[in-house]
Parts: sequence; structure tokens; C-alpha cells
Amino acid sequence: MTTELIILAIVVLTALAFDFTNGFHDTANAMASSIATGALKPKVAVALSAVLNLVGAFLSIEVAKTVGKGLVDLNTTDNGASLMLIVFTGLVGAILWNVFTWLLGLPSSSSHALFGGLIGATLASLGTDGVLWEGVLMKIIVPALMAPLIAGAVAGIGTILVYASTRKVSANRKKKNFRFGQISAASLMSLAHGTNDAQKTMGVIFLALVAAQKVDPNAEIPFWVRFVCAAAIALGTYLGGWRIIKTLGKGIVDIDGPQGLAADGSSAAIILTSSHFGMALSTTHVATGSIIGSGLGRRAKVRWSTARRMVIAWIITLPAAGAVGAITWFVGNYINLFTDSNWVGEATVFLILVGFCFLMWAHSRKSAVSHIDLHSGEAVTAREVLKETLPASGKAGA
Repeated sequence: MTTELIILAIVVLTALAFDFTNGFHDTANAMASSIATGALKPKVAVALSAVLNLVGAFLSIEVAKTVGKGLVDLNTTDNGASLMLIVFTGLVGAILWNVFTWLLGLPSSSSHALFGGLIGATLASLGTDGVLWEGVLMKIIVPALMAPLIAGAVAGIGTILVYASTRKVSANRKKKNFRFGQISAASLMSLAHGTNDAQKTMGVIFLALVAAQKVDPNAEIPFWVRFVCAAAIALGTYLGGWRIIKTLGKGIVDIDGPQGLAADGSSAAIILTSSHFGMALSTTHVATGSIIGSGLGRRAKVRWSTARRMVIAWIITLPAAGAVGAITWFVGNYINLFTDSNWVGEATVFLILVGFCFLMWAHSRKSAVSHIDLHSGEAVTAREVLKETLPASGKAGA
């Protein structure tokens, strides 16, 4: 096997690692409401979400085209090794930010972490001419600003209408009927997540294949790429990012069945629409906006302190992941120049990635959160995420 193929394999595996982190980081977007209301048990919820993420990944490739062909100007790279290093270090920036925000229990955007990492690495390597700024503006920045507001408004109006139309329905009947409605809406949300987020990694792997000259820049996304990306995000989803599920399900606003139905239904509709038009929307922004909007529509208490921390994380995700992508590009590039090789830099950055991820995972064990905590009323009370200390004994998974 040639050095180029080894590097390509490392990049593809790193992309799938990001896809995996995307899955467990964003499980909450689809299932936090259903788990919080008791419509679904935690393990059942993540299993259902994983299957539907897998199916949704095959429904469209428009978002994959945006990532693979709409962010980096492929004509400005003079060789495959240069583009390969950009893709690899961009992924490293995204993964490190995803794991860090998971550790904090903050539902930041995996999508923006990926875009930020790629843009930062591209700027470090090619300068401003290497980024397709029109694509960044129209398909990333504008949707990021508008999506939470639109989702919140739709969910708020939907919540008001749902409560108004069910005033005379008994509490027991309402709880039973809305349980099925909420499961259906959450399932649609999981399907929508697969159509949007799994495709982002497909686009990244496509960039790597173009860099290695294994596919033509104008070719379609290969089927095997679609399959492995769908499988990776489904596996990550099944393992469940319990910390973030807890934040969205209980950390912002208390959710009941009608409210959860309105939030999940509005999120799914917006994400499916954006996927159809190839907009690489942040499902995290949409889901969070919907939950807050549904809380306002119900006139429930919104925990704005947690919401503010989330918004801050949103704002700094692009530049933070971009900074990590740029820094790791410089590390990898200059090590390659110093050693006169095409792989030592990538290997060094890969070891840095593994080391930091292990340290953050080890730190997370000090206050582990599992699906058991989501069953316990005491464990998910109004104590704010980031301030609570949970017992580490007897907890499995995070």
C-alpha cells in the first residue's frame, strides 16, 4: 500500500470518527423531548433514532454536494496532498470541539464545527481565495441565523394551537394520544437528521477522494461512502449522548407531550425542507429553537442561563473549530516540511487527536451521565447542567 493510500485511509477513518461523534452529540436533537416526557424509554429512543438516521442518510445527497463542492475551491489546490491535509486537519478541529462541548453537556452544532474546521484549515493553507465565501454565506451563515428563529416561531405557534384545541380533552386521554403523536414526530425528526447531518461527512470523504485522485470532482458520491457514513452516524446515535439529551430535555424548559409534539414536528419540517434545497443546516440550532419556542408558547419557565451558555457555544463554534483546524494544519504541514515526508505530520496530528479525546473522556468519568439518570426524577431536576455533581459510581456510559 502506498503512502498516499495510507493517508487516505487515515483521513476516511477520521471522517467516520467525526460522523460517530456527530451521532452521539446530536441524538438529543431528535429524542430529548420524547425521553423527557416519558413517551419513549431512553434506550428505545436512541435505538429508534439510530435506525431512522441510517435510513434518512440514503434519501438525499444535496447537502453532501454542498460540503464536497461548495466550501473549498478545488481549483486553488495544486496537489492532492495539500487538499488531503486540509480535509484531515479540518476534521480534527471538528472532532475536538464536538468532544469538548459534549463534555460540558452543551448542544453546540456539529455541522458548524465541521465547517469551521474546514474553513480554518483552508485559510491556513490557501488563504482567503481558497474558500468559496458565497457558499459559506448563503448555505451556512444565513441558515444559522434564521433557522432557530423560524423554528422557535413555528413551534411556539404550534404549541398554542395544540393546547387551544385540546382544552376539553381529559389529562389521561391527552397523555396517551400525544404519546403516539410525539413518537411519530420524533421519528420524523430522526429521519430528517439522517438526511442532513450524515451527508456532511459524505461530502468530506468526497473531498478526500478527489484529493487522492480516486474520483472526478464532478462525479457523484459513491455508494460505499454513503453506506459507511450512514452506519457511523447510526452507531453514534445508538450509544446516545446522554449529557446533551439531559440538557435539551430538562435543562432549558420542562416539556410535556403536546409541547414535545409541536417542537419535534416543526424541527423535522424545517430540516427536511433545508435538506431538499441542499442547505447544510444545523439540526442543533433548529431543535433548540423549537424547544424554546414551544416553552414560550406554553408559557413555561425557560431557564435562560442554560440557553445563554448554549448561544455562546453556537457563536464561538465556527471560529473555535476553525482555530483548531488552522493550528493543526500548521503543525502537520511544518512537521512534514521538517521531516521531508508526506505522512509524519498527519500521524503526529492524529496522535494529538487521540490523546486529547482520551483525556476528555477520562475527565467525563468523574461525573458520568447515563440513561439511568434520565429515568431518575432526582437526577434530572432543575439543577442546571454544568453546575451539578452526579455520583460516578454505578454509572455506565456517558
